[in-house]
Amino acid sequence: MCVSPPLSHTLVFQPGDRRVEGIASGTTIMRAALEAGLDIMAPCGGTGSCGRCRVRIVRGQVDSRPSVALTEEEWSQGWRLACQAQVTSDLECEIPDSSRLAESRVRDTLASGEGHALMVSKQVEDLLGRRPVVPVVKVFGMQLEPPSGRDNLNDLARFRKALSDEFGLTNVSVDSIWIRNMPAVLRQEGWLVTATVVHTPYGYKVINLESGVRTDEAYAVALDVGTTTVWGQLLDLNHQVALAEASAYNHQIRYGEDVISRVVYSQGPGRREALQQAVVDTINEVLDQLVGTTGVDRTSISHIMAAGNTTMTCLLVGIDPKYLRLQPYVPPADFIPPVRAVNLGDGIHVGRRVHVYTFPTVASYLGGDIVSGVVGAGLTETEKITLYLDVGTNGEAVVGNREWMIAASCSAGPAFEGGGLRHGMRAAPGAIEAVRIDPLTYEPSILTVGDQAPLGICGSGVIDAVAELLKAGLIGQNGRFNPDIATSRVRWPEGAAEYVLVESQYSGISDDIVITESDIDNVVRAKAAIFAGVQTLLESVMLSWKDLEQIMIAGGFGRYLRLEQAMALGLFPELPHDRFHFVGNGSLLGAALGSFSIDMLKAAHNVALGMTNVELSDNQRFVDNYMAANFLPHTDMALFPKMERRLLGSVPEDPA
Repeated sequence: MCVSPPLSHTLVFQPGDRRVEGIASGTTIMRAALEAGLDIMAPCGGTGSCGRCRVRIVRGQVDSRPSVALTEEEWSQGWRLACQAQVTSDLECEIPDSSRLAESRVRDTLASGEGHALMVSKQVEDLLGRRPVVPVVKVFGMQLEPPSGRDNLNDLARFRKALSDEFGLTNVSVDSIWIRNMPAVLRQEGWLVTATVVHTPYGYKVINLESGVRTDEAYAVALDVGTTTVWGQLLDLNHQVALAEASAYNHQIRYGEDVISRVVYSQGPGRREALQQAVVDTINEVLDQLVGTTGVDRTSISHIMAAGNTTMTCLLVGIDPKYLRLQPYVPPADFIPPVRAVNLGDGIHVGRRVHVYTFPTVASYLGGDIVSGVVGAGLTETEKITLYLDVGTNGEAVVGNREWMIAASCSAGPAFEGGGLRHGMRAAPGAIEAVRIDPLTYEPSILTVGDQAPLGICGSGVIDAVAELLKAGLIGQNGRFNPDIATSRVRWPEGAAEYVLVESQYSGISDDIVITESDIDNVVRAKAAIFAGVQTLLESVMLSWKDLEQIMIAGGFGRYLRLEQAMALGLFPELPHDRFHFVGNGSLLGAALGSFSIDMLKAAHNVALGMTNVELSDNQRFVDNYMAANFLPHTDMALFPKMERRLLGSVPEDPA
């Protein structure tokens, strides 16, 4: 029996007239877009449940089943879900901005050659004081005494003696590759030689050897390998400054928005490799930005220090993350030895000698990013009872000080990063980041990232929106819209209430941008998980919110967070504002500190060993706290006296 090969088709994606040929019949538009190098939003991992991957068929035919994410009118206009629509002919389709990742990556770079230092440099000084700063990788330039008739010491012993005599380095290991090349390298420039030495838990090791003295340039890359975004800094090791900073969306997003969906996706032939390659491609994109901005030669980069959650670390180095989501939630290792950058996927684009260091993990859902953040924020040096909070798809919280630490991870969902919302998006240009609602007219005013036409709403914007809806009386403390308020801004399509935040004529997506009751539910559940997680940690050590002497908010989320709105929502109780501190990207800062200082890297290992993990998945106290927090702002209004008075109408609306 002869089986005919499937027909192949040509697809054209708009805008941009992007063409891809040889697409077999039955291939989804999502898969074809990936082959064309286009990233389409797929928070649900391609299951068709989120409705975020909308495309419009301009020409041609697809095989697709109806979806609750599309109305009958939208279906008749040619809208389909890319993950469900299978190609059956030559095709032209439009990918709207709301369905694709931002083309421009968020970046914040410093001009090269100006001697500017980021916060990390101050942290090194503050945390280390006047102690000598010894980086993980250091470049040593030496003049060796040439051999003679009276000094016939062999080349390797001579090299080791010079390291010991000049720099105090003893018991330095040297791989055979460098021993093989050593005779020629030592003699090429009259016994002037440069050695690159790395500090490992087992001692010092030579990772590069070259003729001549070349110690003027020594660089490293610090990475925060996030589930959503990968951030990087290019570090000047000699001057202990960060020269540039850049970021890119993690290409793994195409396989699922959260770690669980990616773990599930990884369980198939070639899928773990695909996930590894996706994050390696992202790192290379960040690296291209860093070296392109500064002009630094990639061959001068000595090492890469990467911090990420346990799943991201496993996927980066190629470890099966399967058991992270299965009871009893045991990670494969607390510490993963350094690996060559060129051996990860198709290779990170640096020199062959460059190794990637990853931060130690605590548990399945408490990874190196939190360990790095704790070190970067200086929690290991303070006596104050401190809450370190990193809010994302997973909310990680650490309570303690330099003497003790207790930590937990609570699944908040993607709402604070724009996921799971009708018009949610990340904090890219065009994202609504601030919302105010007039309590008399119920009319909104908004601000967007980059002052561009609104495309959707990001995490800080949705916190503002829900808080403003509550303060204006448009929703009750149960998160439901008030049917007694008459305003055209609130409508009830098919019985489901929504608030029109931006009318179609003012939006950048040619459609109304709305906040739905379902969106509000997602936000309330997310804030309840964070609040309950922290409260459970505090209760486990017989403390309360009021006992916290300082609260450190980490990550990009905190950059735009307005405390008054977060308290109105119930994300935090009403505490003095001076207790709150935004520490920036703590994970990236810790990775930089670990590059600059062996002491900081040792501190990270001590944190991982000494931190107590509280598992919340089967914790009844957490469940009780979560149910109490699943209300606006909370069922215990004693924590929110100001908001209680406002809801009772005794406090006028803040002019701001």
